Amino acid sequence: MSDTPTAPTPLCDHLRQAEQWNPAWDPFYALDPSWTEKFMAMGLAPVRSGVLDAKTVEFIAIAVDASCTHMYAPGVRRHIRRALELGATKEEITAVLQCVSVLGIHTMSLGAPILLEELASCECPAPSVHHRN
Repeated sequence: MSDTPTAPTPLCDHLRQAEQWNPAWDPFYALDPSWTEKFMAMGLAPVRSGVLDAKTVEFIAIAVDASCTHMYAPGVRRHIRRALELGATKEEITAVLQCVSVLGIHTMSLGAPILLEELASCECPAPSVHHRN
């Protein structure tokens, strides 16, 4: 650790006090508290600006945390709980989860054509296509 004093981190401190701090953030906070403070300020700017209502912010947070690229269960739980407290219905939350679930299909829509191209380039037999009637 450096002997250089670090800038105050009021937002990070507030997140800890409000029990909104993710322990996974501790390592990068330990390495650079000032950067972490700026990162948190950037990430929370839409919430703090008031442009979106609190329930919509929770829906977005649910979508991000539940997405196949994130899959952060503690965040999904925290944001679902908060959305319910703000009056969200189970149907609204289910719709958010349904919307984000389609991200996974892109694995096939990207990968399958590439597989077919690579099979063609190596002169490997392409699979036959079966259509259901």
